[in-house]
Amino acid sequence: MTTTAPDPAAAAPRVRERDRAVSTYAELSRAVKERGLLDRRLGYYAVRISAAAAAAAALVAGVVVLGDSWWQLLPAAALGVLGTQFAFLGHDGAHRQVFASNARNDWAARVFAGLCAGLSHGWWMNKHTRHHAAPNQVGRDTDIESAVVAFHVEEAQKRRGLRAALTRHQGWFFLPLLLLSGANLHVDSVRSLARRSPVKGRWTDVGFIAAHWALYASVLLTTMGPGKAAAFVGVHLAVFGLCMGGAFAPNHVGMPIVERGARIDFLRRQVLTSRNIRGGVVVDFLMGGLNRQVEHHLFPSMPRPNLRRVQPLVREFCATHGIPYTETSLVGSYRAIISHLNEVGLRAGDPFSCPLAAQLRA
Repeated sequence: MTTTAPDPAAAAPRVRERDRAVSTYAELSRAVKERGLLDRRLGYYAVRISAAAAAAAALVAGVVVLGDSWWQLLPAAALGVLGTQFAFLGHDGAHRQVFASNARNDWAARVFAGLCAGLSHGWWMNKHTRHHAAPNQVGRDTDIESAVVAFHVEEAQKRRGLRAALTRHQGWFFLPLLLLSGANLHVDSVRSLARRSPVKGRWTDVGFIAAHWALYASVLLTTMGPGKAAAFVGVHLAVFGLCMGGAFAPNHVGMPIVERGARIDFLRRQVLTSRNIRGGVVVDFLMGGLNRQVEHHLFPSMPRPNLRRVQPLVREFCATHGIPYTETSLVGSYRAIISHLNEVGLRAGDPFSCPLAAQLRA
């Protein structure tokens, strides 16, 4: 059998380019470590966890005091916001941001996600790990694979009939659909635990989620009638979905889509496909730190409060190396999302395609 060795002259430029990319990220990583920005922030998390626990206790007390009243819809909406905050804490634990110990982070993530928010940590980890490895890449990032919304042209081109007609205007449906996404997250969690596919900590998740819903149902059914309880659940899940979807969607939707098989170095892959959201403490609270998505993707284990501190360093670094760094307002991000989804639905190509990403494709 005859084999042909690769042409060293052709391979060398690609090797040098990859080496330069690795060296560039190593330079940034070294600067971050020297500033202590990867150190744990236990005091910050102690305050946030205590505040969330106190808010949960106050909400339960409020529900009991209000009794069989339509005023219960107010704490229902507040619970949607609080549930999102617990989910953010679960996200931080899953990324090893809270404790130095992996085991403690894992347990914290399971408690916050499963017991406090009613979501499967194991299911979320399977999904989210793939997303971080290849954000916005067709065939790898499950966050852009949806039966409802077509996030990229390849998916839109598969649709026929009524689905194709609806997809052409999907941008206008996106925000209302977020109201249903909270219920969908819970359904997906349960489905993942019911399947035979491997889920790490399956029975721990089952126990925590069962305890969550048992406590939830017992409080509602002992304080209000079935009709008001159903309305409470509906408002809670709608607000939860709006808050969760509203925090995650601006980060990547409408940013460059990476084609199947494309190879881009880690630094550019994470920066080019991510969008930061400007804003003060309100945006920080509502988005759980995910408004600094570029920094989070470059340093997933960095504690949430340090993302603000590292942002000027990353922004300057990207400018120095000619890497596009995207940052906009929350309203601007939703304009971009709606425009992108409508363009995809019309099969007009990806208006946010990135020439730099194409040049870096091996």
